Amino acid sequence: MALKQGMVLPPLSIYIHFPWCIRKCPYCDFNSYEMKGDVLDERAYLDALARDLEMSLPEISSLRPVQSVFIGGGTPSLMTGDGVRHLMRMLGGAVTLAPDCEISLEANPGASDASRFAEYRAAGINRISIGVQSFSDAALRSLGRVHDGNDASTAIRYARQAGFTNINLDIIYALPGQTVIDAVEDLRVATDFRPEHISWYQLGIEPGTLFYKRPPILPDDDSSWEIQQGGQELLSAAGYQNYEISAWAAAENLRCVHNLNYWHFGDYLGIGAGAHSKLSDPGSGRINRLVRQPSPRKYMRLSGSKQVLSGNTFPQRGELHLEFMMNAMRLRDGFPTALFAERTGQSLADIRDRLDHAEGLGLIERWGEHIRPTSRGQRFLNNLLQLFI
Repeated sequence: MALKQGMVLPPLSIYIHFPWCIRKCPYCDFNSYEMKGDVLDERAYLDALARDLEMSLPEISSLRPVQSVFIGGGTPSLMTGDGVRHLMRMLGGAVTLAPDCEISLEANPGASDASRFAEYRAAGINRISIGVQSFSDAALRSLGRVHDGNDASTAIRYARQAGFTNINLDIIYALPGQTVIDAVEDLRVATDFRPEHISWYQLGIEPGTLFYKRPPILPDDDSSWEIQQGGQELLSAAGYQNYEISAWAAAENLRCVHNLNYWHFGDYLGIGAGAHSKLSDPGSGRINRLVRQPSPRKYMRLSGSKQVLSGNTFPQRGELHLEFMMNAMRLRDGFPTALFAERTGQSLADIRDRLDHAEGLGLIERWGEHIRPTSRGQRFLNNLLQLFI
């Protein structure tokens, strides 16, 4: 389905946010809240998600099958198997899921068990993303995690035993007090489990977090660069492909479909407390960005009405240029030039001078009808993106 201004209606994904955790980690800037007590009114939140999705249906084209679903948080693995089954039935009754739809759920060691993994798999979850972060007990304590290294290993084994054949492990490096040897050892342990995907990224200190208020002592830039080089060598030797700055897949068909849709500037509907959406409007040709109320209590009260939205904006021309590049330049392969016009409605000629400048600085390279960042461009991605502001 064509949009105005040469845009093409992009693929559609759905993101579902579960906002509760056992404990808030000191580095986490996601919209998450510690559970008060042991009681979670799961059904009330699921009912709110159903109202939210029903209200959102007119904003997404029924002609587009959903390519991926990602249930993130927070800690979605705090949900019961019955809750996830109810959620999947609700989704299946409201939208068309593509036959090969990737359906991911984030799980944290210490907040899931063997029976729950099996129930998730039976409910239709076909990809599990486990928040390992590290296999070192000392590192995990420094991050404020509720699990230890043995819990992490056990969770991975539970996921395999439950029948998951697509497992992602989240690993963070440059942790407080971490050496190059420590960081590379985390990856060695991770690759021994042969997960289909590894998300390996550097710890960031984000505003609003406890670490931002009381910064820990982290490895310096030289040590972080050594970690990055050592980790890349280990992952490559283990057969993993680095297709995005922090994403490694065991094979091309095991790349994360959901995240690729973000990086290719596709559409996504976000439901749940604090969830974000990016939706293309076939009538006006505009891109609409929406944000839900972040407070779970307020979200549940207002779900199903337009008041559940805390933000609704339409990015302008220059903003679209930057947003597209912020996503596409994370990919090792970059993007085909035609994709820029299809997803933004703008001409690549509008930013030709900036592309020429970036190429002159050795930050991007072009071949045929394709543009991608160089190794230097990915290492200095912020410098590259500054050119498009």
